[in-house]
Amino acid sequence: MVKLSLIVMIGLTVAIAFGLRWREERMAAQRPAQRAPVKGGIAGAWVAAQKHKVNRWVTAAALAAVATMLFFGGINWLRIWNG
Repeated sequence: MVKLSLIVMIGLTVAIAFGLRWREERMAAQRPAQRAPVKGGIAGAWVAAQKHKVNRWVTAAALAAVATMLFFGGINWLRIWNG
């Protein structure tokens, strides 16, 4: 059961990260391009982009962990209530 939950969590993390990236791209396409200058020039922009990617993956992992705990916890409680 532990291996299955880890596999589900990894799969959900990847799926949610792709969904978040798709949503960000769709939202960016709908609004006009406005970029504030980033301190540090090109290197600062690269670091900001990497922080944004890490933030997306951490958000996806947190959502996947919550969804996995709710799903497998619900299955566990159903097993307990049914005896």
